[in-house]
Amino acid sequence: MAFLTVARVLEMPPLREAGPEVLAGAAGLGREVRWVHAAELADIAPLLRGGDLLLTTGVALPETADELRDFATSLGSSEVAGLVIELGRRWHRVPDALVDACEAVALPLVALHHEVRFAAIIQAVGERIVDEQLEELRETHRVHDTFTELSIAEAGPREILEAVQRLAGAAVVLESEQHQVLDYRSGPADIAEFLADWSARSRSVQVDGRTGWNERAGWLVTRLGKRDRGWGRLVVQAPTRPSQRLIALTERAAAALAMHRLHDRHRDSLVRRVHHELLLGLLADPTDPDVLRRCDLAGVPLVKRQLVGMTVRPRAQVAQVEEVLASVVHAAYDLKVPAIVCEIDRDVRVLLSCARAASTDRIVDNLAERVARRHPVAIGAGRPATTSADTDRTLKEAQQVVESVRADAADRVVHRLEDVHLRGLLTLLGDDDRLRLFVARELDPLKEHGGGLLDAVRALLQHPASKSEAAASLHISRPVFYDRLAKAGRLLGVNLDDPDIRVSLHVALLADELHTQIR
Repeated sequence: MAFLTVARVLEMPPLREAGPEVLAGAAGLGREVRWVHAAELADIAPLLRGGDLLLTTGVALPETADELRDFATSLGSSEVAGLVIELGRRWHRVPDALVDACEAVALPLVALHHEVRFAAIIQAVGERIVDEQLEELRETHRVHDTFTELSIAEAGPREILEAVQRLAGAAVVLESEQHQVLDYRSGPADIAEFLADWSARSRSVQVDGRTGWNERAGWLVTRLGKRDRGWGRLVVQAPTRPSQRLIALTERAAAALAMHRLHDRHRDSLVRRVHHELLLGLLADPTDPDVLRRCDLAGVPLVKRQLVGMTVRPRAQVAQVEEVLASVVHAAYDLKVPAIVCEIDRDVRVLLSCARAASTDRIVDNLAERVARRHPVAIGAGRPATTSADTDRTLKEAQQVVESVRADAADRVVHRLEDVHLRGLLTLLGDDDRLRLFVARELDPLKEHGGGLLDAVRALLQHPASKSEAAASLHISRPVFYDRLAKAGRLLGVNLDDPDIRVSLHVALLADELHTQIR
């Protein structure tokens, strides 16, 4: 809320009807008016406070030019908001000496050409000041209630920024200590212009103390955390000098963010949350301008780059997702490859942003080897995308590859589409009801009968050249194995030596295995 200024006072009915004319100190019309006094004393200045507006007819003001200059100087020293003189009782024209002196000290000097009741001015201005103070008090309570509710609800950065934007009516940005945008909310102006070249502009904006206003940038900035251990800053767009309410609002939001971080177990959880939102946004709509802008601000450019999706899946309980995720982040940092890294459904999902001339296979292999040395994982990579519009495709391919890899596959560190063959196709069709019905028709009779018939058919298909090896893999005798195959053939009504039947059963078994693995 803007404070009451000299300019706003002159627009109020009692003064506007008196024909006000600004004679000097026009540059100071933005000064705050805290109260109004009417006085006819030449030595009134020591009795006034900063922000007081003085009304006078001039009847008791001195005669000489030097004395008038001293009078104006004394008002300026007291930081009076302005001097208003009603013409007619003492002067029909304000003396030049007083005009020049007020201009010299940048004190607004206003002449009223029509008679006016000073009491009416004092009442109108006083009521306006009280009303605005009450409104400011209500706003303070609103801010207090808002952040109290957010604290009780354990709100995160998203909710806190939305509250700041709503209460301030301006754009707000949360940045990291490296001056990368973690999150933001738009104000009434174009957010693209506000965010343009953010990192470079942010580094040039330094403020003294915890909170400060940079007039050149039009930013109200407050530091998050102690000076020696700061982890970021909160920036609110403020083209004009911010009010105390806006400063208090910004500092209250910073405190809420700090409290959220204090209660958060993971030091980099905010970055992870941002990456999670970015990756979900790219999967939903890789052409969304806002998502692309956020990626670029987060230090992961998507334009004129090669983009590679990766999925890293822990193979054992001992390899916790958090540990694997941290290893991926550190590996990408060591390789100097910008990356979005997050956890989705117990998988670590990655989008690498590689230079146009870089070898994406080498980068993916290097990153995968660094992670695989520390954790038992399955890693899938999608084909590189050369436009941001294809980021969802490479991310989905990586997920498809990982879901197609055999649980015991250890022949390579990174698996790609060309490595998964039929399993990849079946994974892609995994949600198709026609495939599920096919699997049910082929295998349900064996599952319902039990007696090891399904295992016998699986062993036959895994050892097509030797039934002896198939029986040995189940640790049963050949006669028992043959008996189970015969029962399975009769139950299905097929000849298990028929190549087409074997292919059909093999596909059904693979699809069933993949469906169970994905679940």
